[in-house]
Amino acid sequence: MSRDYRFSFGPWNISEGADPFGPTVRPTISFAEKLGAYKRLGFDAVQFHDDDAVPNVDDKSDAQLAQEAAAMKTLLDGEGLVAEFVAPRLWEDPRGIDGGFTANDPATRQWAIDRTKRAVDIANALGTKLMVLWLAREGTYIRESKNAIDAYKYQADALNQLLEHDKEMEFAIEPKPNEPMDHAYVPTIGHALAIAHLTVDPARVGGLIETAHALLAGLDPSDEMAFALASGKLWSVHLNDQNGLKFDQDKTFGSVNLRCAYNQVRILELAGYPDTGRFIGLDVKAMRSQKAEDAEKHLSNSKAIFLRLVEKVRTFPKDVERQCIEQRDYEALELAVIEHLLG
Repeated sequence: MSRDYRFSFGPWNISEGADPFGPTVRPTISFAEKLGAYKRLGFDAVQFHDDDAVPNVDDKSDAQLAQEAAAMKTLLDGEGLVAEFVAPRLWEDPRGIDGGFTANDPATRQWAIDRTKRAVDIANALGTKLMVLWLAREGTYIRESKNAIDAYKYQADALNQLLEHDKEMEFAIEPKPNEPMDHAYVPTIGHALAIAHLTVDPARVGGLIETAHALLAGLDPSDEMAFALASGKLWSVHLNDQNGLKFDQDKTFGSVNLRCAYNQVRILELAGYPDTGRFIGLDVKAMRSQKAEDAEKHLSNSKAIFLRLVEKVRTFPKDVERQCIEQRDYEALELAVIEHLLG
């Protein structure tokens, strides 16, 4: 089964354990050490922010950018890894405090577009044609602070400039309803794909669904995935789990709601997702209380749970499913699912 699906995670998923309410609790691990963990844990690809590949992006010349990105590609090749995508990290720059693409200040909007163009160039150097846009601060804390109509137009304009900058790059929007902003302008995959159709090349604008983000919007992640899959626009997933409507927890996949996780795997199986060649991305973090020497288990556990659920989906008795649906006996179908999951 592991040959069917390919897996990725980001270097931030091996973390020091800081959270919004406390400092680091584990020692820092070098980027090179993290890369060495990928194959050992059974992963094939690295999720990159632009400054994971080239630190201090804004301070580098084009030549320096190309040189450092090429060096990172050599490092990946040496580990037998590929880059899944690159994402511009606009939200940590002080200039993006009021949003990047949707800032009221036109100079800030241009900075965000220019920075993302540089991220596209990094992606090319790393050998990937997928750019992920997490629109972290593209929203407001107070609605009267922006004209939301203009904000949506600004986002479409930014995408148009990026699509023109590179005629082959795909842009996957990763929706999230809140945090760090109080309200985001693109909270669901429906919003993301609607924005796509405002651009000059909708075919190259798709989505990435994160489990926790959908749950924070009060939605079923499998339905969000299905919506994107129906349009052929699910270009990656970030699987994790979430314990209630609180801050984005990035818990081990399937650790809170196993049936919700089962349905996410089921929808990917129904769509033949492995045949697309796209990755199953994990965006999970070790519990803050986890010891440093065991702070990779959340990754291996998430992958193991995913593959066990693939087995469960593939072995669910199809005759029982068909009979229950034909007889409209959904109580029987529900029990059959639960019994199958319980083994």
